[in-house]
Amino acid sequence: MLAQSDYVINTLPLSKDTQHLMGAEQFQAMKASAYYINIGRGGTTDTSALIEAIKNKGIAGAGLDVFEKEPLEEDSPLWQMDNVIMTPHNSGATVHYHERAMEIVFRNLQDYVQGRTPSRNLVNLEKQY
Repeated sequence: MLAQSDYVINTLPLSKDTQHLMGAEQFQAMKASAYYINIGRGGTTDTSALIEAIKNKGIAGAGLDVFEKEPLEEDSPLWQMDNVIMTPHNSGATVHYHERAMEIVFRNLQDYVQGRTPSRNLVNLEKQY
């Protein structure tokens, strides 16, 4: 699928199964005209492999809202790349974010007060998300 995609959008959580899921092999499989976008977790991407893929024109560029190490190091080559767009880890922020978050909190609080397991966005500790 990577070889067929114009945009690869990563929204993955970070777990033992997703750590560096996007690395040199995956970037090499992508089209040279493709863009990589990460709005999931930074650790799902091998930053060094991404930088090499962009430098060597293995991919066309990237849009990054998260980084393997945050804040991104001042000397990271990503800062100087014209074909990389970076945002400050806020891609989830929308006009309705707080309203939606409070709905989850209130529903889970109701469940808790009534002796039930919270029913919304429950973390699976085995899966690590």
